[in-house]
Amino acid sequence: MDRLACINIDLDGLAHYAAIHALPPGALPPGADSLIDRVAVLRFLELCDAVGVPGTLFTIGRDLGEPGARALRRAVASGHEVGNHTHWHDYALARAPLADASADIARGAQVIERACGVRPRGFRAPGYTFNAAMYQALCDQGYAYGSSVFPAAPYYLAKAAVLGLQRVRGRRSTSSLDRPAVLAAPRLPYRPDPSDPYRPGRGPVVELPITVAPRTRFPFIGTFAATLPRPVVDALYRSVARQPFLNLELHGADLIDASDGTGPALPRAQRDLRVAASTKVARLSALLRRIARDYTVVTLLQASAQVA
Repeated sequence: MDRLACINIDLDGLAHYAAIHALPPGALPPGADSLIDRVAVLRFLELCDAVGVPGTLFTIGRDLGEPGARALRRAVASGHEVGNHTHWHDYALARAPLADASADIARGAQVIERACGVRPRGFRAPGYTFNAAMYQALCDQGYAYGSSVFPAAPYYLAKAAVLGLQRVRGRRSTSSLDRPAVLAAPRLPYRPDPSDPYRPGRGPVVELPITVAPRTRFPFIGTFAATLPRPVVDALYRSVARQPFLNLELHGADLIDASDGTGPALPRAQRDLRVAASTKVARLSALLRRIARDYTVVTLLQASAQVA
């Protein structure tokens, strides 16, 4: 089997970031929440097209407006894949019963299919928090793969610290902390145990985890690749490039900056929005070209067919 790499992006609207940081209502200026649809998606497609690689775009049903729908139709026509990132992007979905998880996932898929004409075959959970009910919903609805598992210990510990600090300050974030079991989840593609999808088993829907470094489990994601010092990114890439499968996850926010119309409040809380979009795009372009030299780059759906 070829060494496979997948480039994918989560299209979370900026309102989700504002809610994570517990910003007050009205913190975003008019039009800011559609920046991902209007600007980031097109920059992602241009980035992939310039390097000559396919990508996978995980979209949220509730967030999908007409600009985003047009961009997704263009993506599908160009050979990219569109995946389901739920309808509501509710972080509490990982604690919901099967009926609620199933309804949210199904509704997201319906909105996406109406928008771009293709039913999604792949799924990513909000906030990387995944459970047995969500996995069962994927099995029942005929998904080919999930890509929600993020076994990144430094990310987990940092998130726990930030959420704890927010509680101490009396601020209510919509984000939530995953079960510690995720830290022991496999780093490479596997078939989950349906009763606990963080363990290997014999489930029918393959899981394609987001890449972390082998020993430290430091996350290798677009946000860090675009903003950390270049020697750090180079060292991290050399570490993860030893693996036969690489799953690089970006976010729409990785491709925009404050000058695109985010308003001042969110960049104060979200450091990466203070980095120029042109700088981030240039750094991501260089990384994608490096990945394309070292791997066969495919969509997550194509990868799931090979690793299954």
